[in-house]
Amino acid sequence: MDDESVQEFAITLEQAIEDRLGQEPGWLKRDAFVQVAGDYLVDDGSLEDLHVCYFVSPSGRSRMEVAGYSVSDDGRVLDLVTADYGNHGQTISRDQVRRRYNWATLFATACRDGHHLDMEESSAQFDMMQDIHSRWPEIGKIRIFLLTDGRSTLQDPPPDELGGIPVIHNLWDIERLRRLATSGRHEEPISVDFEKLGNPLPCLPAPTGGDYQCLLTVIPGKLLSDIYEAHGPKLLQRNVRAFLQARGKVNKGINETIQTSPDRFLAYNNGISATATGVTLEQRGSETYLLELSDLQIVNGGQTTASLHHAAKRDNADLSKIQVPAKITVVQPDVLDQLVPKISRYANSQNTINEADFEANSPFHVELERLSRSIWAPAAAGSTRQSRWYYERVRGQYNVDRARRHTSAKQKAFDLEYLRSQRFTKTDAAKYDMTFRQLPHFVSLGAQKCFQSWTLNVLSASSTVPDERYFQALVAKRILFEHGRAEIRKLNPGAGYLANVTTYTLARLAAEVDLDDVLATVWREQGLPGHIRHAVHELSGPVRQVLLAAPGSGNVTEWCKKEDCWKSVLDIQWAGLSPKVPGQARQAVRA
Repeated sequence: MDDESVQEFAITLEQAIEDRLGQEPGWLKRDAFVQVAGDYLVDDGSLEDLHVCYFVSPSGRSRMEVAGYSVSDDGRVLDLVTADYGNHGQTISRDQVRRRYNWATLFATACRDGHHLDMEESSAQFDMMQDIHSRWPEIGKIRIFLLTDGRSTLQDPPPDELGGIPVIHNLWDIERLRRLATSGRHEEPISVDFEKLGNPLPCLPAPTGGDYQCLLTVIPGKLLSDIYEAHGPKLLQRNVRAFLQARGKVNKGINETIQTSPDRFLAYNNGISATATGVTLEQRGSETYLLELSDLQIVNGGQTTASLHHAAKRDNADLSKIQVPAKITVVQPDVLDQLVPKISRYANSQNTINEADFEANSPFHVELERLSRSIWAPAAAGSTRQSRWYYERVRGQYNVDRARRHTSAKQKAFDLEYLRSQRFTKTDAAKYDMTFRQLPHFVSLGAQKCFQSWTLNVLSASSTVPDERYFQALVAKRILFEHGRAEIRKLNPGAGYLANVTTYTLARLAAEVDLDDVLATVWREQGLPGHIRHAVHELSGPVRQVLLAAPGSGNVTEWCKKEDCWKSVLDIQWAGLSPKVPGQARQAVRA
């Protein structure tokens, strides 16, 4: 273990935590750590999403503690996150690790047993426990993630169970986080040992050359489902589409074949295309067997894979007669990012794929990045120094870019040109744009789901590549959002649902103003105009009341995700900007 590398990463991690605290002033450093480390795991695919929400049991009760949670899209997997922060790279004891896992398990038990009924209803902690309680009948697996800035020699404990539900433990200490954050990859690789699983696969190596190798094989349906059960959506991290949950005609057809004609699945289904960076083959007589794959990713056929898993777990379908054709392309690691998107793009697809689905490497995001490196923002009031807004197309890009300046003088110049406070990411961009498109219920779905909706429903609907005016408008939306949130926080210090109140307040404001006019002013002033600040103050209170009044005393967080919630906010009677600001001739900045 490289102590110097860990210490360097610890410094980087602390800087990221401080940056996050600047965005969430009400948080403790523990919460910021959970969000920063959680972002790594979401990018990795180990977590689908994460809602940071710290809960510890009141005195007098057996200790329960979690730092956040998430429930998978299909409702089957409950992820609980717990944290042990403040170790600064020092070794934590095995007993510390076991206690954290036990506290999280006791929290899950309390959720199952309806502990939320004894809690204050207008709190994020109540929402978390109520949400988990309402979903409990559907939950088929619990995963507990322990995040720590310390080191641990304890391997992940063996699976446990809670009332018949399997409980899986995942330990992410500072060394494992460092490897993930500095590997140059967005995910820890998945390795599958078919020999250990008792299913070495007969395969046909196709004659190829150059920097890749191609294998053709047939995978038993149950084995493919089991691999997905072990790794979840992370197995599809390089697939351009998420599982559509059997809503489309193709997925319904797959399910019908599974249920009624499993022995014909091989004939009816196009199978999967997968990639790997390493392979172990063995010649047995005249046949070649596939024993192991390293860095496995299913780049086409995610619908097939997830549908098989869904049928087995939800419908108790018998997969023993199902065989799935597979083409596996083994590529060299140094050309992985170059070849895999093309393999995914050109593979025979059962569902329509939009160009925008290719996310970070799409022309839209590449051009947005280029614009952010070339456009100077006006100097803010009271200053003569101009700076730029840094669009981080790939997570960690800012720190890598800064580190390329090898002298302290060059790094200082970089810091002045690209202020840390003026950095924003893809998911940030989605949140800002969707807010001012008056879609706050999509923003309330969470960062990853909001980004997916933005990608599929907004970017794919337009072939426009961003230009200077688009970039200026996006930055202005960012300024409006973050400054507006700061004003709302000052009005209600310590109050919950800040993110929801902010997006709904600003979306409601966008419905009342000449947005082009406002964005032009915000870009020019690099700040919040006084009349907009006044409007935020007027609107945020009534908006908060609508959000807290979830129908039937329901879950506030879930209520905020519904279009009916947005319709209720639109119904708020508001006299408009006061005092009214006469329209002025300004050059509009259009999004």
